[in-house]
Amino acid sequence: MVKKNEFMNVLSVDPDIIVDLRYATSNNFTHEVIYDFKTAISRTGTVKKLGKASEALKKQGYRLKIWDAFRPIEAQRHLFEVYPDPMWVATPDPNYSHQKGVTFDLTLTDMAGNEMEMQTAFDDFSGKAKRTESRTPEQEKNYQILNTAMTEAGFVGYINEWWDYRDADMDSYGPAQADPNDYELK
Repeated sequence: MVKKNEFMNVLSVDPDIIVDLRYATSNNFTHEVIYDFKTAISRTGTVKKLGKASEALKKQGYRLKIWDAFRPIEAQRHLFEVYPDPMWVATPDPNYSHQKGVTFDLTLTDMAGNEMEMQTAFDDFSGKAKRTESRTPEQEKNYQILNTAMTEAGFVGYINEWWDYRDADMDSYGPAQADPNDYELK
């Protein structure tokens, strides 16, 4: 059983972070609701790093928008059943990044919450989503702002998805499951 303090609601470090969990709605590549919560949680140390990135971005006039955070293994199993390609959707494994709560799928917005232009939409399963792909000058500027804030806060980016950031200390965390509904802020 996981201790409650092992996970943390992202809004507890910065209420200005926008939470738009795509798998809590049908606005995702499966067109189905994948999980039954709207609270973004992650491991406590990972959330504290996210808070640092958010603060750095706010000083520049930007906010973070979270599309996915901790993802229960049952949700991962369903995603993999719908799209069984491990290049884009990880196989269900309780020691894998989203499933142990050390990864965020996110983007950059202006202070009003409007998404900044990036190279693809979220969950674009094409080569265009890779970090090595070319971007327009505006996309490059926005990507660099996001990437710099996240890497300086202690994250590493996943090569195949520009929106995927993992805690650089992810290997120090073992598997853990939690119910995000237990972390709703009152």
